[in-house]
Amino acid sequence: MIEKHWAGIAAYNRLANKALLDFIEGFNNEIRLIQKRAYGLSDEAYLRLKILTCMLKEI
Repeated sequence: MIEKHWAGIAAYNRLANKALLDFIEGFNNEIRLIQKRAYGLSDEAYLRLKILTCMLKEI
């Protein structure tokens, strides 16, 4: 089974992919934190704005 999926396993373990995955996971955690803080607010536009400002801060 490992031989059948070896190309995917090798691609997942490349250093460039790990850096990208770390960035994405950190960004997802940041969005979850913003959502927790915004609990009870009914303004979706404000939530989107907070997420976009979070993206600008990371880049």
